[in-house]
Amino acid sequence: MKFRLFLITSALVSLALACSKTNESEVIESEFEGTLATKAINTSKGSDEGTILLYLESAPDEAFIESLKARGASSIERMLPSTPGKEDLEKRFGLDKWYVVTVDEGNTAVGVAPAFAEFDEVEAIQFNTIFEKTSDYNTVVYSGTPATKAGAVFNDPYLSVQWNYKNDGDGAIAADAYAGGDINITNVWSQLCTGDPDIIVAVVDEGVKYTHPDLAANMWVNTKEANGTSGTDDDGNGYVDDIYGYNFCDDGPITWAAEGDSGHGTHCAGVIAAVNNNGVGISSVAGGGSLGNGCKIMSCQIFSNDTGGSTAMTAKAIKYAADNGASVISCSFGYTGGAYLSDSAFRKAHSAEADIVAYFEACNNNPVLDGNIAVFAAGNNGDPYATYPGALADVISVSAYGPDFLPAYYTNYGPGCNIVAPGGEAYHIDAAKTTLVKGMILSTMPSEINDGEHYGYMQGTSMAAPHVSGIVALAMAYAKKLGRTFTVQEFKNMLMSSANDIDSRISSVGTKTLYNHSFPALSNYYHKMGTGGIDTWQLMMAIEGIPSIIVECGRKQYVDLSSYFGTASTSLTYVGEEMDDDAVGVEVDDATYAALGLQEDPYIKYGRLYIHPTKIASGKVKITVVGGGYVIGGDDEIGGMEVSQEISVVSRGFKSSNQGWL
Repeated sequence: MKFRLFLITSALVSLALACSKTNESEVIESEFEGTLATKAINTSKGSDEGTILLYLESAPDEAFIESLKARGASSIERMLPSTPGKEDLEKRFGLDKWYVVTVDEGNTAVGVAPAFAEFDEVEAIQFNTIFEKTSDYNTVVYSGTPATKAGAVFNDPYLSVQWNYKNDGDGAIAADAYAGGDINITNVWSQLCTGDPDIIVAVVDEGVKYTHPDLAANMWVNTKEANGTSGTDDDGNGYVDDIYGYNFCDDGPITWAAEGDSGHGTHCAGVIAAVNNNGVGISSVAGGGSLGNGCKIMSCQIFSNDTGGSTAMTAKAIKYAADNGASVISCSFGYTGGAYLSDSAFRKAHSAEADIVAYFEACNNNPVLDGNIAVFAAGNNGDPYATYPGALADVISVSAYGPDFLPAYYTNYGPGCNIVAPGGEAYHIDAAKTTLVKGMILSTMPSEINDGEHYGYMQGTSMAAPHVSGIVALAMAYAKKLGRTFTVQEFKNMLMSSANDIDSRISSVGTKTLYNHSFPALSNYYHKMGTGGIDTWQLMMAIEGIPSIIVECGRKQYVDLSSYFGTASTSLTYVGEEMDDDAVGVEVDDATYAALGLQEDPYIKYGRLYIHPTKIASGKVKITVVGGGYVIGGDDEIGGMEVSQEISVVSRGFKSSNQGWL
């Protein structure tokens, strides 16, 4: 096994800003003088010396362009190319006013900025910040023996070790693996939905290996580039041969095996939509149930050869995703934790980034929402707040947990961190005390930089984010299947409330230890892990409009039905098969009975649902009552109305007192 893990494997990137813990305005005033101090919205630290961004009051004319060139500019062009039909939306978010100025050789952005600031046409100046990696993206090559697990939903041989999808507490993964510490997706795959090719997820990251045997069939294809790699811009969108996306870092074809590349974009893509049930490699969140019916991956490359990630190229990548049909962006980058501690501070200093994210969210590229969804990693510095842009209030920011369903040692938490998903975590010894890596996340990798292997382990909130991106895509696919539509806010509300309580787990465990690695006190994370661990089944039930109840696996218990039938639930007449001792049976289909491993038939007594699951899984039961009487009315006698309610039952390893996420 090739072991290259040091500390944190993450796609989180950061800026070495001198102002990381200070007020941005104060730093600007200390760095600049005169008009530049009033027009500069960020500092020059960590920025590209050869380019600078200008926010202009109107499109530049020839006279203004020549004036800029006389003061050190080599060229000026719109930062974001306009897309036919999107002009009004571009103007709404000011995208038409952002320009990139390339500086003459021998000059620098800082050197020409004071002169540029003197022009009345220039409303604001933003230095073209370059994102720097805080991690060297170390990976662990997968070296296991493929073995399809009996009874698994899909025949992908590596699914058996993907605890993030089905965590049964297997000590072979980690001695402290926690049964139910997963995204609760297997019953969704088997009963509800596996994906939809009309839903596209853009991976804004390193390039995705679009020829990977477990990804190729689920790559988005720009069919307008009819001539393939012809060297011409067939569709006239400003990008040559953008068949599977585009390399905005090198302004050319997508790459994934340059010196300094880690395979991170390919790894994230595999979590989202590797091809399911193809008898090859891994399973994924939204990769379909057969060839060709999974959600699609678009590669928007902003890192290459250990470089990239500037404001301008990232903005271009996100706009490309918005203009070419992506409904979700999966973003594993951000600024150093603490660089900005409010939305207003971030928006002021980095207007271009904030504007382009808002533009993406406002576009409508799917039939079920009135906009798009942006998902970001929360950050890997162990900070008590999320990094920006993910910390923006309208963006989904994802923290990470390990196979023990506890916060991962590296994860950010607290304000701005909305929800938690599997990020993986090294330093968990398996029961045989032979490995420390199986608690990480297994996914696709470029074989060219992975010892010839197509799969490998990584960890980080940058692994957690694509789990949520995939779940969002899968939920859109299911809503489309049902013909349901929602506002973006309604969808976010459902997503945030479809979570399993992690606070009860934190408080019940008390302390956490890792092999040869320190871990902060668990109390630091209590009430600071967003709404909890994302639950795919609960989100699908919310889309159906079916409420979910959480029950504890392994014991017989009753469920109060007042939340579903009102405070009169104890006195209502329930309809069903009559059982002994005044109990009434409820309807349960075979799939639910088997999935939950029910010890006996569920029944109603004294207005309560009695149920005894023996498996950690999900299903649905149907309960029927008489509304307004003791019998159902009809031709023979006066009576009440038959009222039925389907209820989702989620069996987990524990049950919180507040029924879940708040």
